[in-house]
Amino acid sequence: MATEVTVPMVGKIISVQVKVGDQVNENDQIATLEAMKMEMPVVAPVGGVIKEIRVEAGQEIDADTVIAIIE
Repeated sequence: MATEVTVPMVGKIISVQVKVGDQVNENDQIATLEAMKMEMPVVAPVGGVIKEIRVEAGQEIDADTVIAIIE
């Protein structure tokens, strides 16, 4: 079953640490979000394989935006 990885608030993606096909564990860092002048990690809510990446570094995003899909 696919799980969506979302961001908690409006901000800018600074970097993406994974690529499609990567194996991740729960709480592994997927990306780095800059919001309110702070950098915060976006982590995997579950373990699995990255099936899709929907953002790239430098992209501005809204709260609850889906940035990746894990299966």
